[in-house]
Amino acid sequence: MARQNRRLGRRSRYVAYTDGPDPLAPPVDLADALDAIGEDVMAGTSPERAIRELLRRGTRDSAGLDDLARRVAERRRELTSRHHLDGTLQEVKELLDRAVLAERGQLARDVDLDDGERALAEMRLDAVPSSPAAAVTELDDYDWHSADARADFERIKDLLGRELLDQRFAGMKQALEGATDADRAAVNAMLEDLNELLEAHARGEDTPEQFDAFMAEHGDFFPENPANVDELLDSLAARAAAAQRLRNSLTADQRRELDALAQQAFGSSELMESLARLDSTLQTLRPGEDWGGSERLDGEQGLGLGDGTGVLQDLADLDELAEQLAQSYEGSQLDDVDLDKLTRQLGPDAVVDARTLRRLERALRDSGAVRRAADGQLLLTPKAMRLLGRSLLRDIAERLTGRTGARDVRRAGAAGDLAGSTRPWAFGDTEPWDVTRTITNALTRQAGVGRGEDGGRPGGTGPRVAIALDDVEVQETEARTQACVALLVDTSFSMAMEGRWVPMKRTALALHTLVSSRFRGDDLQLIGFGRTAATMEIDELVGLDALWEKGTNLHHALLLANRHFRRHPNAQPVLLVVTDGEPTSHLEPDGEAWFDYPPAPVTIAHTVRALDAAARLGAHTTFFRLGDDPGLARFVDAMARRVGGSVVAPEADDLGAAVVGSYLSSRRDAGRAGSAGWDDDPLGSGPFRAWG
Repeated sequence: MARQNRRLGRRSRYVAYTDGPDPLAPPVDLADALDAIGEDVMAGTSPERAIRELLRRGTRDSAGLDDLARRVAERRRELTSRHHLDGTLQEVKELLDRAVLAERGQLARDVDLDDGERALAEMRLDAVPSSPAAAVTELDDYDWHSADARADFERIKDLLGRELLDQRFAGMKQALEGATDADRAAVNAMLEDLNELLEAHARGEDTPEQFDAFMAEHGDFFPENPANVDELLDSLAARAAAAQRLRNSLTADQRRELDALAQQAFGSSELMESLARLDSTLQTLRPGEDWGGSERLDGEQGLGLGDGTGVLQDLADLDELAEQLAQSYEGSQLDDVDLDKLTRQLGPDAVVDARTLRRLERALRDSGAVRRAADGQLLLTPKAMRLLGRSLLRDIAERLTGRTGARDVRRAGAAGDLAGSTRPWAFGDTEPWDVTRTITNALTRQAGVGRGEDGGRPGGTGPRVAIALDDVEVQETEARTQACVALLVDTSFSMAMEGRWVPMKRTALALHTLVSSRFRGDDLQLIGFGRTAATMEIDELVGLDALWEKGTNLHHALLLANRHFRRHPNAQPVLLVVTDGEPTSHLEPDGEAWFDYPPAPVTIAHTVRALDAAARLGAHTTFFRLGDDPGLARFVDAMARRVGGSVVAPEADDLGAAVVGSYLSSRRDAGRAGSAGWDDDPLGSGPFRAWG
């Protein structure tokens, strides 16, 4: 066994996991994501844009698209500010100067050399042009006296050949260093076969067998190991287009110098002719590549033709990544981001962030939290509304439990109707167990875990089920007292201007979630009022945009609330009014809205009559005054005194806790009057303390 383990260890190796999503990646936090999206949606952002903004900002667990895009931009600036593109010309000039200097030294030291021959050689050297290309051409037939000088001059031709090949085939410059004539012949043969293969492909005459034969013969030149002609074309065209962009980025003088030098590559023009033929075919087959672009590189580090082409390819990759990360084109999604290019340019940490964002985007779309409407718009689903509402209720519960003077309102009995739902048991619960759910939880927990040695109960009476506290679920109850609730929220433009728009929506969503999940016997009506009033569904209110509209028509809102109360004659009416301004509009008998500012006596009178009607219906009334307007304070105080109601002046961030607390207090008071008791833990968060 030990020998076998050693053999397995020698054969095993670890590689990066690339086959789909990482199975060991931690789950994304949808709750925090939905909170952030909901905040933006309630501020007036569309769900589609809210998701995009979340992905741009990132989460606690990963950087966002903006951070990745910033790193891409920094990487691009680094490349363009560090390098310049005339490195090959500089290297040729250095080799040429070194060869001439070595030759002059040899001429001076060689005492056996004929004086006439020495003088003629020195005249040739003195007449060498300053242009590197012209100098190489001039000295091509020079009879070198120095072996070192001759070697440096031959190195120029070898360098040019390797640089030209490195432009088209990455890594060729190093691979061919010190190459023999046989190596150069192999390169020429590969180019000839490659041109024939691609030209046959352009004519539609190539075959898979031809490609396989080419790779079998010349596969060592292509370490990326393309699977077919198209993959080979994509790789070659991307590199060749970068080489062309490098050429476009040079000055006219630099291009002339390099073109002339290229004719000396490997000592003949054959290589240049083969590469020109290859470039022509690639441009025909891949016209979509960027063949006409250019870059400006102003750094101090010179780049040869091959390295420069690699940098131009990197810049193209970075530009493509920047576009993908911007997600600004139609139908964009994070699956568009090329993770291979991201790895090459920014490293593996950036890929981890990108994959996390991908999982988050996919989880949001697959979770049922958003849906497409008939017009193509992305909307939050009722499921998302419930999740957001629960999150808001948790926050409100924390605020309420910390209030001074709070008192425990948990009911000590089960004097309520079964709600049809269950929840995990908590210390102090007295509700009846849901036996079916409890045993199911125990069996699920124990699935796959071996039973005791006896395989069942003592005496062999059957399998034993061990119930843990975490398995127990209790049946939820609703207090028998029903409430008919009207939440009137001011939707005038001042609410948005003063930063109260989102707290208002959060309050409505929290109350809606509480009523729909914990007090299903109650009936909640949401009413928004600006210049006119209207009943609203929760998703309509959450997605409501702020409108520049003058008017605060509390009169119309009260009329709608009273209609709601009359439809439920056996329920306790609860009236909750959230506003930041005095009523400046009312509804005329013909249905038209009448507006005046400052508030007109006729508007106040209509509003008072509607409030009196609510009082006659028995409504428990609470006004929530936002802001410090003295006129509003006097108005709501007078209105509350008139109907025996109350006034709360919370800060905007505390509005939700104030409204929910008032609703629970009204319901508690109604429950006492009816001797029906009070519901257990209405927020589902442990002992709940209502604000009093």
